[in-house]
Amino acid sequence: MKPKQITLADIAKELNVSPATVSRALKDHPDISQETREKVKKLASALHYRPNTIAQGLRKKESKIIGVIIPEIVHHFFSSVISGIMEYAYKAGYRVMLCQSMEMFEKEVEDVEALFSSRVDGILISLANETKDYTHLEEVRNYGVPVVSFDKVCYSLENHSMVVIDDYEGAYNVVTHLLENGYRKIAHIHGPLNPITSQNRLNGYKAALKTYGLAEEKAYIKGCHLVTQEEGYNFTKELIALPDRPDAIFAVTDLVAIGAMVAIKEAGLSIPNDVAVVGYSDWAMAAVVEPALTTVAQPGFEMGNLAARLLIDEIHYINEDNEAPYQHQKKTLKTEVKVRQSSVKKTVLAS
Repeated sequence: MKPKQITLADIAKELNVSPATVSRALKDHPDISQETREKVKKLASALHYRPNTIAQGLRKKESKIIGVIIPEIVHHFFSSVISGIMEYAYKAGYRVMLCQSMEMFEKEVEDVEALFSSRVDGILISLANETKDYTHLEEVRNYGVPVVSFDKVCYSLENHSMVVIDDYEGAYNVVTHLLENGYRKIAHIHGPLNPITSQNRLNGYKAALKTYGLAEEKAYIKGCHLVTQEEGYNFTKELIALPDRPDAIFAVTDLVAIGAMVAIKEAGLSIPNDVAVVGYSDWAMAAVVEPALTTVAQPGFEMGNLAARLLIDEIHYINEDNEAPYQHQKKTLKTEVKVRQSSVKKTVLAS
């Protein structure tokens, strides 16, 4: 038999006082005598009383829970984002309900519906690679549930805040690093081009080449579908088999970059003397592979912290019944190129 949950009424009946008196006593209300407060707390402890947060949420029209949807939990970047979200949310008195879309649109829609049915106060979301339709997010917005998108965001969704990373600048800077170190035949293995992140990294790559007066070489540009190490490996085998092979590869993620490094080593080529490799995200593995991988570090923890703050600020604003519409915000965070051995400047030998 399921044990009965102790309520304020149970404690009140035992002490022959009102439930309101018990509630105020537990909150150390000054109108309640010290003696009564001590009796209430002692009995509440003995009976293992726990506040019913769901019932409290119903009375206040809020659950004190926020929902989070990310594409992949195992991804180093998203794990740091989650840490940032949870730190801010818990300090603000909110719990976090986490969902994983697995980069699938249908799963993302199901997750949004599940969070809405669970009466979350707001939703934080990084879109799946497949997502092109935002109707599911528009619907929860229409019911008054605030949505904040981060990383892979939905620009066409009105009335919502977002937090993005300057992926264009990050890609531009890391490719410029290669150019400054003497590399001129730079290939790019990009991600699916539906997410704005992959588009911006591709455009940053192209812009850096243009700055140095270099034309795009179509044979040097490859596109991942799933963004895996295997794709990095296979595309790199194609690239280094070209008659005029590239002397550097910029991969959309560190995982893809590591696949590229494996293919280069298997071909008996040297990194970076024959082919340099740079990645994106600064996974923990980037610093321990051989040679250590140059990459672009993203402020994941800061992104999660800021996204949670924007969402909870909007929740509070809505609960205060303000007449003026909430002023949504777009925040852009900067990246940092982490230079390591996989792209150090070539040694120019005297002829």
